[in-house]
Amino acid sequence: MVSNRLKNAFQHPLSKVVLPIVALGFSLAVRAEEGPEPDTSLTYNVGATSDYRVRGIAQTSGKPAIQGGIDFTTKSGGYLGTAFSNVKWVKEFNGATKGDYELDLYGGYRAQITDTSFSYDVGLITYRYPGNNSGVAGVFPAGTFANASTVEMYGNLTYTIYTFKYNRSLGNFLGNVNSSGSQYFDLSAAIDLTEGYTLIPHIGRQLIPNQAGNLGNYSDISLTLSKDFGNGFVATAAAIATNASKVFYTDTRNRYLANSILQVGVKYSF
Repeated sequence: MVSNRLKNAFQHPLSKVVLPIVALGFSLAVRAEEGPEPDTSLTYNVGATSDYRVRGIAQTSGKPAIQGGIDFTTKSGGYLGTAFSNVKWVKEFNGATKGDYELDLYGGYRAQITDTSFSYDVGLITYRYPGNNSGVAGVFPAGTFANASTVEMYGNLTYTIYTFKYNRSLGNFLGNVNSSGSQYFDLSAAIDLTEGYTLIPHIGRQLIPNQAGNLGNYSDISLTLSKDFGNGFVATAAAIATNASKVFYTDTRNRYLANSILQVGVKYSF
């Protein structure tokens, strides 16, 4: 939810926006029992978060979110997926009268680079806000924005515990007018602390072109602690902060959506 004044922006949407801390936090697939790897797999997940953040920006105005998703993967590395969450920013930031939930659709290909410690992931994701009337003339102030739904291409490169990811919008970004080509740079690490704990430091940089005074541009940081309890259950706690502009990222109810927070989440994959 970025607008002429803002959005966002999981990981990420849920963005598989994608990275260790997105939406519910750290995504863990259910571990299969030892045996031959199947040609395809279908997994599901449900969860909740105390404050749905994407790239450091509140999607539910600081309120909890219920989320879920479905992922289809192939042995060769191809994958398709969908994720959903309730949101508030389409109405409370862009001023639309419709747009209560987010539906993400994504697909891509991931693989290990032979005989190296590198792997990569490339794909396309769309963040949909079904029925939203952001950008519709005659609806104020939503009519001063573009439609909230967004398409991004992405690619990431992982080396051992480190991941660099790049997202670029293929049209207007989350309702910001003339914002095609918006970019997000994401650097993170996944540090195994043993006993099912993982520590995930992250730094990101959002760039939104053609916004007055470049006020849409900002950096975000987070530190997430993930605990895998086994059997598909994962809990997370994350400290999140940004340097986003209060002028740009304050909604129609005078709430600053990029404040520093401690976020907690739970997720069950099956």
